[in-house]
Formats: sequence, C-alpha cells, structure tokens
Amino acid sequence: MPKSTEWVESCATRAWELLRRNSTPHGILAASPSAESEKRNYTRIFGRDHSICALPMILGDDAALRDCARAGLVMLARHQAPNGQIPKLVDPVRDEADFWYLGCIDATLWWLIAVEFYDRHMPTDRLREQLREPIERAIVWLRCQEHPQLFLLQQNEASDWADIMPRSGFVLYSNALWYRVKQLYDISHAEQTHYHFNHLFHPFAAHRPDYKRLRLLTHYVRRRAADKDLYLSFVNFSYHGEEGDVFGNLLAILFGLAAHAPASRIIHSLRHEQIDVPQPVRTVLKPISRKDPLWREYMGRHRQNTEHQYHNGGAWPFIGGFWAMVLASQGKRRAAQEQVVRLAQANAVGDWGFYEWFHGANGQPRGMRGQSWSASMFLLARMALELRIF
Repeated sequence: MPKSTEWVESCATRAWELLRRNSTPHGILAASPSAESEKRNYTRIFGRDHSICALPMILGDDAALRDCARAGLVMLARHQAPNGQIPKLVDPVRDEADFWYLGCIDATLWWLIAVEFYDRHMPTDRLREQLREPIERAIVWLRCQEHPQLFLLQQNEASDWADIMPRSGFVLYSNALWYRVKQLYDISHAEQTHYHFNHLFHPFAAHRPDYKRLRLLTHYVRRRAADKDLYLSFVNFSYHGEEGDVFGNLLAILFGLAAHAPASRIIHSLRHEQIDVPQPVRTVLKPISRKDPLWREYMGRHRQNTEHQYHNGGAWPFIGGFWAMVLASQGKRRAAQEQVVRLAQANAVGDWGFYEWFHGANGQPRGMRGQSWSASMFLLARMALELRIF
C-alpha cells in the first residue's frame, strides 16, 4: 500500500498532466476528449468549470496553463450575452454559446471570481482593466437578479451547477458566490447581503429580521424545518430545501458568511454525517426521493439524478477539494491533509480515471473520466495546506 505522501505526489503529477492534455487555445475542456465526452458536450469550455479550474492553473508554475486560464476567461467574455450573462458553455469549434434552459447564474459569478483571482496574482497583465466593460455588464446583469430589499440573488430551478435540482427562489450556493463577488468588486450593500443571507438560510435565531417580507419567508421555515445544523439549500415562498447542500455550506464558511460558531456547527455536522464516505464528498446529506414534494420529473431523466446519484447525493471529488480547503481555513490541518489523501485515492480509481463523480451509497465511479475540475480542485486543496486561497 503506497504511503500517504506517495498518493499525494502521484496524484499531483497526474493532475497536472491531465490539465495539460485538456488545455486548448480557447480554455480548459470539461473532460478529456473521447467519443462519450464529445457526445455529452464535455469537450466544450464551460463558464463555471473553466473558472474553477483556472484557480490552480494561475497559481502553478506552468506558464502554458496560465495562458490557457487567461484565454478561457477572455473567450467567455467574447461570448457574453448582450445583457451581461456569461454563457454556461462555449463550443469553440462552432463559435457558439449556450445559456442552458433557464439560465446559468453561477457561470457569471465564477467568471468574475476567476478574473479577479487572475488579476490579483498576475497584476502586470492588467486583465481586469482589459475586461472592464464585460465585467461591468456582468455585474449589472447580476444586480438585475438581486432583490432590491434583501440584496440576495433570485433564480429559477435548475439554473446553477446543480442543473437538475429543484432549488429556486433564493439559493444558498449562488448567494454565497454573490457575497464573494460583492467583496471582490466593492459592490454596494455587501453588509446587507451578509445579514439577510444568515437570517434567510438559517432563520432560527431568537432575533427576528426587521423586513416584514423576510419575516414571512422565515415563518414558514421556522414552522417546518427539522434540521437546524446546516444552512438551508434554498428558500422560496412557503417552501425550502433541507436536503443539506454540502457545496453551498462549504462556500458559506470559505467566503466568511458563517461566523466561528456556525462554521464549527456545520463542520461538526458534516463530519458526523461522514460526507467523505464512500468517496469524498457527497453533494447532499439527504437525497430527494421520488416521494418527496421537491421531486421533479426532470430529475429522473436518463435515471441520472435519482437518490445517491449525480447532484442528488453523488460524491464529487471537486467538491471534496472545497471540503479540504474549508478544513484548512479553519485550522484543522491534519483533517485537511487526510482529505487531500482521500481525494488522491479517489482520483486514482480506474487507473487514474479522475472520474466526475461516484455513487453516493456504493462508491462506484460514474460520470466522465478525465474530469478537469477533479484534477484542479485536488491541486488547489493541496495548495491550500500552505496558502490562503480565498
């Protein structure tokens, strides 16, 4: 059995090799080229995927990968919609952009985060200045999605990374990203976003919010919610999500929305639920069943999003990278190191398959091989053991 350090070093070598194979003059492909990945559009440049993958590519020592990270951000800006939205994906061969069925709100959010990240670490390139107009349009578009009194983004179902999940209205994950973008770009009302985020997604404090519309929204939650350890995955008018969105909760900690006590509570809950078993880490704690009122017909399409699969409780190594980063950011270095090893072992399955996701109950590899963000988030988690990324 290889030692922990051997797993990590081997995975790092393979991860950089995979990113080089998946890099193009237009940006990083979502997954390695194959007949299956071509059929499923994984050989495209995704706004969200590329922006996340760009982070370790910017920090690494490979100049070609940094150039690829930059090229993808510029290419996404070139295909920006007139209203400011960054596309879900771009087909560089056909020079076509796609904006999904009900939009893709987090592609714009992650793109803004990645542009600022590049500019901060490569200041002489002045990318932010070069992309000033696309940045301004993107922010205007996002502000048009913002509630003018709650200062939180509103969105449709299935319109972020979990694009066959029924989260809608005010969504935890997207608003954690929105708060981060507000901080990075000095967008107004960031404090109000922080305040309403905590009152809406965890409305169990003795103090009630002042705004009467928010009080009514939280009234329904307070009457019906059973799990008070995590932030709610979303809140809509009279209904909400208690499946336990792991990614959204991790970002809330990572971006400073959760104070010390709530962050500790969330981490304790996630560790108690063993979110890294059978593979790191499961997307939700309680998958939505066909009998649940939140079940939607589209979730059963191709039998892809049934319980313990895909977004509905599947285990995604790229989210495991964020879990390791959260542990490191909270001073839990040994636990973070253990998770980096677990990620290396998961990525090694199938002769270093770097699978997209694993079944959340039996741990079998699923989805696409050669997934770029499975490699990139392992690398970023490894870097986070020594560096403060966010």
